[in-house]
Amino acid sequence: MDTGTHIVMGIALGGLATLDPVVSQDPTLQHAVLAGTIIGSNAPDFDTILKLRNNAVYLRHHRGITHSIPAVLLWPILITLAIYTIAPTLNVLHIWLWTFLAVFLHVFVDLFNAYGTQAFRPFSKKWVALGIINTFDPFIFFTHIGFIGLWLLGSDPGPLFLTMYVIIIVYYLWRIYVHRLLINQVKRKIDNAEEIIVSPTLNWNKWLIAVKTKEKFYVAHANKMQISILDVYNRKPVPHTPVIDAAKKDTNLSAFLSFSPVYRWEIDEFQNGYEVRFIDLRYRSKGHYPFVAVVKLNEDLRVTQSYTGWVYSPERLRKKLKTVNDY
Repeated sequence: MDTGTHIVMGIALGGLATLDPVVSQDPTLQHAVLAGTIIGSNAPDFDTILKLRNNAVYLRHHRGITHSIPAVLLWPILITLAIYTIAPTLNVLHIWLWTFLAVFLHVFVDLFNAYGTQAFRPFSKKWVALGIINTFDPFIFFTHIGFIGLWLLGSDPGPLFLTMYVIIIVYYLWRIYVHRLLINQVKRKIDNAEEIIVSPTLNWNKWLIAVKTKEKFYVAHANKMQISILDVYNRKPVPHTPVIDAAKKDTNLSAFLSFSPVYRWEIDEFQNGYEVRFIDLRYRSKGHYPFVAVVKLNEDLRVTQSYTGWVYSPERLRKKLKTVNDY
């Protein structure tokens, strides 16, 4: 989920913690637990700092090791120790328990996005992306905001947030049900589908769809369960050629390939070099595929420029590549 949602989730968990008799009897412990749940609810995303290096490092590692099983166990310990150094007389066990719940829920809800996580590391590096809830879900976010507002107005936070979470659990179950209906609808539309990747949007009724068959890629969208196929591409295996092999050694393209499950590729040859493009098919927007990896090589197959990330126009891509060279 997005940072704003994780923050309000942390606040709500801090309110829910007042159902714990040990926490409810100690106002200082309540504040410590609230700090722990807010920090814990955001800790797995501290790897966002990797963006300061480059997109390749960020893509390869974001929602990776920081969302893994060891990290879910380690984050609450580190946060609890930090709080303990400030307030050593407080009940460490209950701070840890609620902080652990906050970290666990962060990773758990991220599984439902289209981006996904490597939550089962070190046992598996597979990206788990269920594609049921959008990274920013207005219903989840504003439900939290509304109930936090009721808390500020004086409502008892324990029963209040328990009620809220019952509502959100029902919402998740409904979204899972709709997602399953959509998958079945796609299978009826494309009966030889080998893999179906569904991405939710801000609109409950609209979904982005990418489908793999043995010979083709289908790009579609759904609106109120009505599926429209937008693009069809022949499924061409990536060849082992000197140009492709040289491009794959680039960190940007390598990061893209480690993250993207469905893509097409293109090569343009110029007088003094090549341009290799890999295009992710999951995120079609206004007739454009904005998530790409581009590698430029000279005639000696040395990488001169590369980029991976989101671009919405050729002009923006040229800016990302920093220079405008036509070879």
